[in-house]
Amino acid sequence: MMFATTVPKFPLAHIVDVALDWTTSHFAFITKALSHGLSAVIDAIVSGLLFVPPWLLIPAIAALGWWAAGRRVAIGTLVGLLFLWDLRLWEPTVQTFTLVLISTLIAVAIGLPLGIAAALNKRTNRIVMPVLDFMQTMPAFVYLIPAIPFFGLGAVSAAVATVIFSTPPAIRLTALGIRQVPADLIEAADAFGSTRWQKLFKVQLPMAVPTIMAGVNQTIMLALSMVVIAAMIGAGGLGGEVWKAIQRLEPGKGFESGIAIVVLAMILDRITQRIGRRNDAKSH
Repeated sequence: MMFATTVPKFPLAHIVDVALDWTTSHFAFITKALSHGLSAVIDAIVSGLLFVPPWLLIPAIAALGWWAAGRRVAIGTLVGLLFLWDLRLWEPTVQTFTLVLISTLIAVAIGLPLGIAAALNKRTNRIVMPVLDFMQTMPAFVYLIPAIPFFGLGAVSAAVATVIFSTPPAIRLTALGIRQVPADLIEAADAFGSTRWQKLFKVQLPMAVPTIMAGVNQTIMLALSMVVIAAMIGAGGLGGEVWKAIQRLEPGKGFESGIAIVVLAMILDRITQRIGRRNDAKSH
């Protein structure tokens, strides 16, 4: 007790508050521009998908699943999405899918080059990996705190928090896939006089595609796991339905929305897994 009262506390909370205040005040024009742009993209995708009647869009998605992952996945996609439509959860499903899609694309766009850099440069790897450890052990709720002052309440903040939370697997598995390329293939490329970029794009990345797709799969799953949490800051979608059911003490509605998230997760998981397996078969 004496030690606790006499030794001053390290002002970590104050430092974080001051840093956030300074950043938001000096870079508000950038965050506002990003917020408006990302909001416009999200609204456009949601409006476009909702413009198409579900009875037409659902078979089209199932056909896309057939082309990408085979007949079984297509049938499961068709049945699952028709079930969600029957539960009157089509609009929230579209909103959630859009949020996951945008977040995954941004996370992969960030994770792929960082993963390549970490695989090819030991110094970059030593810097990036501890940061990823920190990001993956930080509770998901904490990511909502800095997103709100920068982007306000709504889908944009939810997308930003989701990107931060779901990026680490894309970086880790990209780096892992490149490092796992057999040494004899690298030596053969060097023997034929390949440049560093030719070796990367013609040997290492094609061989690493199955592992990279596993990273994309994990990124999607983490993005979906943020859906309910992101609903707390106005993300809407299926997470919003779960959040409303919690507030209104409606367990049945909450269970319906939870099942809808599971169905959407299974569809996305099976499609990305099959794409990864197909690329693995081609590489061998």
